[in-house]
Amino acid sequence: MIRITRAWSRVLSSCLRKRSWAVPVALLLSACATVPPPGAPVAATAETFPAAPPNVPGAQELLTLVRLQDRLYRVGGPLLVDNTALCKGDARELLGFTAKNRYSYSSEYIDAAQRVLGLGERLQIMGVLSGSGAQHAGLRRGDTLLAVEGAALPQGPDAEQHAAPVLAPLMAGRSTVSVAIERDGHRMTLDVPLTYACAFGFELGNTDTPVAYDDGHRVLVTRGMIALTQSDDQLAYVLAKEMAHNILEHASKLRMSATVGGIIDNLTRIHPDLSTMAGMAGVRPMPKELDATADRLSLYLLARAGYDPNGAVDFWKDIAARYPTTMLNGYTALHPSIDYRVWAMNKTLALIKAKKADGKPLIP
Repeated sequence: MIRITRAWSRVLSSCLRKRSWAVPVALLLSACATVPPPGAPVAATAETFPAAPPNVPGAQELLTLVRLQDRLYRVGGPLLVDNTALCKGDARELLGFTAKNRYSYSSEYIDAAQRVLGLGERLQIMGVLSGSGAQHAGLRRGDTLLAVEGAALPQGPDAEQHAAPVLAPLMAGRSTVSVAIERDGHRMTLDVPLTYACAFGFELGNTDTPVAYDDGHRVLVTRGMIALTQSDDQLAYVLAKEMAHNILEHASKLRMSATVGGIIDNLTRIHPDLSTMAGMAGVRPMPKELDATADRLSLYLLARAGYDPNGAVDFWKDIAARYPTTMLNGYTALHPSIDYRVWAMNKTLALIKAKKADGKPLIP
């Protein structure tokens, strides 16, 4: 998976040192079959993946993981693109797509990645950010990457890691990059505008515990939390809340960045070490003032991205009722001040409604 910014950020460097099936990304969404004209609104649509053949070991598990990650990218995309004004120094120019080859997955899934997802030695586009320059330029899932600005991209094992230092200098000072691809056996070159977006990574946590984490750079949502979200709006509530914590630098202020970063590194593995997740796993509960501040900001992030923030209060109240603070490592144990949060959210929702009615910018 490729995510390069004009600045060689420590987020990217951390990303490239990992070899899990889902490396952190800040820009990803599923590709669309058609490309709208420039300036047209772009809807985030679910990607269609093939069915898992019964005779391919690991195919079903791999596809399940890929579909969950795709949903994170698809729902998170508008939050990243439409909130650069609120991301402060965390917005970057991004390529607007992700790419993998068959070696991007752990060894047990290499064969399934090739036979089910069609991945080979070369990097292939797996997702295109909705509303990005990559989408408007016509890039699609399944396109094979050949070169950027005339520089050939690496192939084989560790292609993602080797591609990063190739791409970084090519993007410096540019607003558009030339991308050579192969599609249906034909080579073509597209001019791809870089996309200005919030540079946070969305990752899937491989545990059924309903929880989400942020370390200042990444957002992790577990498959257990995703299972609780019955709509894209509800998943957006979770992503926006953790994004808000990142924007407000809460992990750093609580001196929890390293602890939470280690948890995220662990949970993104195919087979995480869940023995390290006993109790609170070293994470302190979020103070109510910081939590409420993140809730307020998250509602603005949602409204600006086109999601309906009005259901957030009932969603978080339901989570608190179903998973009380006695469930260690559950979301409510880490965010225990639900009554205070509800008060803050209701107050903020009224402010957002008034600003919309008056035609004022949705800025906290």
